[in-house]
Amino acid sequence: MRRVLVLGGTGWLGREISRREVERGAEVFCLARGHSGHVADGAHLICADRSSAGAYDEVKTDWDDVIELAYEPALVEPALEALAAHAAHWTLVSSVSVYSKNDEPGADESARLVEPQDLSRYADAKVAAERSSAAALGDRLLIARPGLIVGPGDPSDRFGYWVARLERSGPALIPTVDRRFVQVIDVADLASWIEQAGRERVIGAINAVGEVHQMRDFFTAAIEATAYRGDLVELDDQILLAQGVNFWAGPRSLPLWLPETDTAFMQRSGAAFLAAGGTLTALDATLARVLADESSRNVHRERRAGLTPIEEITVLQAAG
Repeated sequence: MRRVLVLGGTGWLGREISRREVERGAEVFCLARGHSGHVADGAHLICADRSSAGAYDEVKTDWDDVIELAYEPALVEPALEALAAHAAHWTLVSSVSVYSKNDEPGADESARLVEPQDLSRYADAKVAAERSSAAALGDRLLIARPGLIVGPGDPSDRFGYWVARLERSGPALIPTVDRRFVQVIDVADLASWIEQAGRERVIGAINAVGEVHQMRDFFTAAIEATAYRGDLVELDDQILLAQGVNFWAGPRSLPLWLPETDTAFMQRSGAAFLAAGGTLTALDATLARVLADESSRNVHRERRAGLTPIEEITVLQAAG
């Protein structure tokens, strides 16, 4: 029986990976404080604060795969020091945010990375984690670089914002869609591939990204999924920014909206992912899964990303 250690495992992605591992017959242990939630059914929780001395004492034994979900140096480097010698294979979940530029559609894993300067910044810390892991593990390391991860239970609210918004009535504010794209990966596809890649001991850096869609086509698919019958109101970037609307994520934002200079962030090559056995759920199927989840969690709930109904109306009225 394969023995898998997940460093984390109580959050959204970690729990989904653990669930897939259990389904495939692995014995799964999750090293975590347990504050983010529960582990997947069938997995074992080892309660530990990874920032504390002796956090890894209980797991210094042989593992078929160790899956690292953190990127902060204070967590990544002690784990490597304690466990690298015990792992037949190691999977580091990184991000396509490691790339220094987002202006080349179709760029692959050979694109230039950010040069770490400030490890409090997400991209810098991710690159530092990749380099530390490569130095410690050599040819036993898989660096998975997901794009935007979506699906039921997503705590970021980015993708789900649009499904929930189109489930409501009234004119829906959207950014200008021309020359904009949407590229996401379903959490189920990512988790399944990480399990498979660990079992097959895939190594190297791989962009775990989905199919590239024109943003216009994304909204068409979302409208069909939700049976939305209102109007989409496109506003250009200057108007949105003047009204204090933010790009991409977080409060008072239009999720998935990126500056035109960064639109290739959602046009990364996924050829290596497919070649390594990755599979992709169709966009309409992911939208249906997210709609069911959003409906169960209440489409009117407060969110971590997007515009509130009042904010949306205020921006539309100001724009005339």
